[in-house]
Amino acid sequence: MRKLQVLAAVAFVIQAGAAGTASAQARLWQEPGPCDRACLTGIVDTYLEALVAHDPTAAPLADDVAFIENAERMSIGEGLWANASAVPSMFAIYVPDPVAGQVGFIGMMEESGDPIQLGLRLKVEDGAITEAEHIVVRNLSENNLANLQTPRPGLLATVPEAERLPRELMLVLGGSYYDSIEQSDGDATLYADDCERRENGMVTAGGDGVGFDGLPRLGCRDQMNTRVFTYIDSIDYRRVWIADEVTGLVFGLSHFRHSMQDREITVFGRDGELTTREMNFDPFDLPAMHIFKIEDSRIREIEAMGVLRPYMSTNGWTDFLK
Repeated sequence: MRKLQVLAAVAFVIQAGAAGTASAQARLWQEPGPCDRACLTGIVDTYLEALVAHDPTAAPLADDVAFIENAERMSIGEGLWANASAVPSMFAIYVPDPVAGQVGFIGMMEESGDPIQLGLRLKVEDGAITEAEHIVVRNLSENNLANLQTPRPGLLATVPEAERLPRELMLVLGGSYYDSIEQSDGDATLYADDCERRENGMVTAGGDGVGFDGLPRLGCRDQMNTRVFTYIDSIDYRRVWIADEVTGLVFGLSHFRHSMQDREITVFGRDGELTTREMNFDPFDLPAMHIFKIEDSRIREIEAMGVLRPYMSTNGWTDFLK
């Protein structure tokens, strides 16, 4: 067991230790802080209520709180603080981590009366929010909104105590998802056979239904092995610091780079033969947040969201690009 812990720590430090962005690095094998799971979840609710009231004084914000929205540094009172109009109701997923002193959240709320998807990370120190980070997805299609009414049950289910993984191993598993994408390797992490991924509400892997080619959608592992994501140059600013052993959820932040220098990529077709695919996109970045559900030491469900940003933009926390 000790060897397993050492290997997990080394792997995690390699993949996340050089993130160099916000000041809230992950803590490994430390005791939980004074703000427990219920405390962190309650602070999210209080923060969201303050957003909708447009009243920063109603949230426990530190005097020097740092605020980022869609990868841009802002002042409290700007961005969603100015236009939020309704708190989340049915769709809300919390990932509280008392060891990290942080909480991740993805939910549906309203801005100026319109539905939006909010990804949120809060860092809490001595009862005060010292960092607040938003990703706000607007202009969601009707098809996507249909999948954002309530969370999938598995994302909310409690993991039986005897089946829970150590938080540190959960962080490694969540972080290895980004390696799986960059390497086009479905075996670079551990996927459940029925793994399903949704992005901004769109089902992009697994689940029932058909893919863009009219055939049943591939699962997470098989889709990776087609090399369909080779148009992604790199995944930078990886911050996989938040995990909840009780629900088996891991919360990750990252920044996808797409130079689009290759307008044609080579992929494996359903028949295993190589084929080409046109990629007629302009260069772009995609700041993203992911929630991973881990069961039986495998990633079973992924709830992801992201927004478009100019190519080679920063994430708001640093002027460095990596």
